[in-house]
Amino acid sequence: MFVLPEESRQLFKDPFGTLHRDIQSVLPALAGRIVYSVGDVVTHTLQQKGFTPAIAVVDGQTMRSPCTRMPELSGSCIRVKNPPGTITDELIDALSYAVDHTPVTILVEGEEDLAVIPLVIAAPPESVVLYGQPGEGVVLRVIDEQAKTTARSLLGQFTRTSA
Repeated sequence: MFVLPEESRQLFKDPFGTLHRDIQSVLPALAGRIVYSVGDVVTHTLQQKGFTPAIAVVDGQTMRSPCTRMPELSGSCIRVKNPPGTITDELIDALSYAVDHTPVTILVEGEEDLAVIPLVIAAPPESVVLYGQPGEGVVLRVIDEQAKTTARSLLGQFTRTSA
């Protein structure tokens, strides 16, 4: 398990991609790409716009409150535990599996926010990861070598534990 130390949390406040005000402005960039989503609201909104993410990572929460717009689950469903402020091996394994077995919904018991990091590492080039930036909009990250390098660097900020 990887645990994010308190002193490194500020590194994760800035968008890890291009911030858009709403999902509508992101839609043109999705054409012809494999789309992955992290977060209940982003996933639900994508589905409303006619896009089914190849992988959707959800936890039934939005901004630490129950989500009233729970997305429809598509494909197989993998349940994992991932406590807040962590990235578990269970989550990493589920994401790695899901990339090759889409469509998959990963239902997280705990918190899914940090799943963006291992998802970017596992995702194929030219695919996109979308996630919500609370109070600001939606972040679009096109997967390329720079995205993977940045994700590995961010993961390097975590402490590896055996728990």
